[in-house]
Amino acid sequence: MLAPRSLFRFMARSALSTLGQVGLPAPIRELAARSWDVLIVGAGHNGLTCAAYLARAGKRVLVLESRDRIGGACTIEEPWPGVRLSPCAYLAGLLHPLVIEELDLPSRGFSWTPASNGLFVPFEDSSSIQLYDDDEQCGAELRRFAPQDIEGWRAMSDVIRRLRDALRPPNEHDLWIGEPPSVEQLEHRLGNDSEAHKVLFNWSMAEFVEHYLSDERLQIAYLGQGVIGTNASPFDPGTASIRFHHSSGRLGGLPGSWGYVAGGMGMVSFLIADAAQQAGAELACGVSVSQILPGEGVLLESGERIAAPIVVSNADPRSTLRLLGNAVDKTWREQVESVPIEGCTLKLNVWLRELPNFHTRPGTCEPHHFGQINTPLAKAEWKNGYAAARACRLPERLWTEIYFQSVHDPTVAPSGTHTMSVFSQYVPYHFAEGTWNEHRESAKTLALDALARFCTNIPDAVIKAEALGPPDIEKNVGLTGGHIFQGECLPAYMWSNRLRSRTPMPGVYLCGACTHPGGSVIAINGRNAAMQVLGGEQRSVPASTVGSTQREIQLPVLPENTASM
Repeated sequence: MLAPRSLFRFMARSALSTLGQVGLPAPIRELAARSWDVLIVGAGHNGLTCAAYLARAGKRVLVLESRDRIGGACTIEEPWPGVRLSPCAYLAGLLHPLVIEELDLPSRGFSWTPASNGLFVPFEDSSSIQLYDDDEQCGAELRRFAPQDIEGWRAMSDVIRRLRDALRPPNEHDLWIGEPPSVEQLEHRLGNDSEAHKVLFNWSMAEFVEHYLSDERLQIAYLGQGVIGTNASPFDPGTASIRFHHSSGRLGGLPGSWGYVAGGMGMVSFLIADAAQQAGAELACGVSVSQILPGEGVLLESGERIAAPIVVSNADPRSTLRLLGNAVDKTWREQVESVPIEGCTLKLNVWLRELPNFHTRPGTCEPHHFGQINTPLAKAEWKNGYAAARACRLPERLWTEIYFQSVHDPTVAPSGTHTMSVFSQYVPYHFAEGTWNEHRESAKTLALDALARFCTNIPDAVIKAEALGPPDIEKNVGLTGGHIFQGECLPAYMWSNRLRSRTPMPGVYLCGACTHPGGSVIAINGRNAAMQVLGGEQRSVPASTVGSTQREIQLPVLPENTASM
């Protein structure tokens, strides 16, 4: 029989081998008695990244996670026997190449398959389009579908490329690395490119597509790409920048591409955790922090204090406010509270007997199943659906974005079956009448109906399905308001207007998606925070602060319903 100390060390197994359930490295009492340089609250992928860099720099790092599994929104769960799904994060595209290289993730097992078949969209008139990543293939589709829009489509793609090359060159001048740039620095990079300026700061997604495209089907095919995870209508100013944000990745040397991580998205977190553990960081699951004590450490819900001069919060900023209590700087509190953090997304995890069979392109293993699929909304439906959610009601129809991990990686589902991940908008955080427990089945039916109207075998092909509304995401993952990006990523809340890694509270830092460069599975947020803790950066960028003499991005602030604090 193992002695207690040995038993706990045996429980602290590799995150990869246990799918993120790492247990405790030692009893809590022993952890509290040890000397730590840095405590990290929350083991999301950014917190784990921060831990890896700090441990590699020789810091004694302890990561505290309240759940029994690391990874946060980027993890792997098994909702049904033999079915592995990430409850929130589905695709990789913005994961920073610098983190992949420096943490040597490929040698640890990281691999991915680009979803080069791009975006498939069926329409009510029985037409459809496959917007391939490859320009030649996509051009061939467009010549058949909307030949008058080929030049406009090329111009639309080119402005995204110009933005990406100007702001995110594949070198040390990438503005995602280090402190966020000011508006002046962004404008200097853009020069006289007025179209790029409008995409980054001003245009709605509707203005963006209508500027370049004339076919209304083609316009609505793209509208959802401007509101992913965003509690705003595609007709609201600034939503075109969401399209750019999600097209600005350089994963695998393929600009703008997205794809499937072998084993599931949670593997990103688990592999980063292995890098952190190998460097000497300790991970402790099932440990809830009740208070952050600036300059001193943390107080656990179980009553123990763990001391450290530096605490890095991977929790969302509203949760961090709660943990700081009366120790919060007033101006910083106001800044945090000014960022909308009410989610509007419905997520479905689905187990299928077979893949959807589309009326317009029949078959259950076709090219469109290897990319992503959008079920579109007419422009009036977009407006009405957003208005309904803001009025705390379910809309009549939902927009959905759909992915099939299992066609690229059959290990995630029992033989002959498939996984389907559905990302859908808009749903309310709370209802004018009733609760999410009362409306969850209706929401799930709405999302499946959005797909069923284009298919012959949905919902018959569904074996099991679970639906997560914003309060479910808040409860299960720990994201206040159920906002998957820890706060809005519209221009008014990005770049120099995003929260800084370093806070005004002594020894307190942030490292999550609420910091520059924003939300998604990026990991550079965690690296940026680590560089701040270590007192240096890879690139010198003059800091700007909200309320300084530097000009800020000014856009209408969208009203927030009542996301709880």
